[in-house]
Amino acid sequence: MTLPHRDASCRLCPRLAEFLDDARAKNPDWHNAPVNGYGPVDAPIMLVGLAPGMRGANRTGRPFTGDFAGDLLFQMLDEFGLSTGEYQSRPDDGVELHHIRIVNAVRCVPPQNKPIGAEINTCRQFLTDDINAMTSMKAMITLGRIGHLSALKALGLREKDYPFGHAATHDLPNGVKLIASYHCSRYNTQTGRLTTDMFRDVFKKATQAAGLNGK
Repeated sequence: MTLPHRDASCRLCPRLAEFLDDARAKNPDWHNAPVNGYGPVDAPIMLVGLAPGMRGANRTGRPFTGDFAGDLLFQMLDEFGLSTGEYQSRPDDGVELHHIRIVNAVRCVPPQNKPIGAEINTCRQFLTDDINAMTSMKAMITLGRIGHLSALKALGLREKDYPFGHAATHDLPNGVKLIASYHCSRYNTQTGRLTTDMFRDVFKKATQAAGLNGK
């Protein structure tokens, strides 16, 4: 199966396309385009985030790379043996992912980091394709309620049957174990809503579900 890949020509969401046009004019050396998935398609774990950050993935072109949210995430990836190389907040730092693929519910950076419903719904077709391509998936981590809800809808499931809550664990009909998590955003980590130990617990559950003997 060909992985869903969007490039700068994508204008399915007019508001996001115009926002990217403006970003290209202001910072022409940035990525400023849809950010596609990162990591092996045959991985047993999928992580679903929200959308690229303006100075993070929208700048670097790699999910969670270059912004505050990536610091804690890549720490966990390294700690649980899901990455090799030293994370240095840039796409050419040599970090490679193992056993996990990272995607976002929305592939283009939204104004104020807040995609609207129509944009989430439009981009879900690419999330669905990513999910379908990962035929070896055993565990899914969803970051934040929007990522959680979009992943469920991509699978044809309803949130009332698989409610969001930090470290909430659900057995999905396709045999995948879903583990929800608060998003590793600056706000959540600095306010203590998400601590390192809380995030570590999520990765422990996911790696165990994937048969990787999580720590």
